[in-house]
Amino acid sequence: VLAMMAGAMMIHGIQPGPRVISSNPSLFWGVIASMWVGNLMLLVLNLPLIGIWVRVLSVPYRFLYPAILLFCCVGIYAVNNNTFDVGLTALLGLLGYVFLRLDCEPAPLILGFVLGPMMEENLRRAMLISRGDPLVLITRPMSLAFLLLAVGLLVVMALPAIRKGRDRAFKEEEA
Repeated sequence: VLAMMAGAMMIHGIQPGPRVISSNPSLFWGVIASMWVGNLMLLVLNLPLIGIWVRVLSVPYRFLYPAILLFCCVGIYAVNNNTFDVGLTALLGLLGYVFLRLDCEPAPLILGFVLGPMMEENLRRAMLISRGDPLVLITRPMSLAFLLLAVGLLVVMALPAIRKGRDRAFKEEEA
């Protein structure tokens, strides 16, 4: 949720961070007030409707899931009256299903979408300062340290998967 909020702020040209309180106090206090109002509305609306929500939970997923998909598609179409939006949503839903089947977490992908433009801008700035020489990224100690840290983290993350594959291959040979 935080990554999506930061992405929304960046889309509107607001730099996310602690300075949002001083640079955009109306936005900050508006978010706080909307959270209070939202929680109050949830309390007021959900307390009398607890029985209905319990009955909704007893509906089998084979009926509930298509109904949710239908309402999502109708809502998406209603925003712009464009069938392309519905198709794009279906395509992104299929991509999400593939990620789910591959046990991929969505949070790093969202974080990549949020931080990617900032990283690209700063890489472009570094290339301009170094007159297009990419070696500046490995000749400077600070950037070299961050690159080595990133490579080290990738290796540490990949090792369990590699070991699992090797163990599986050796077990198949023994059997």
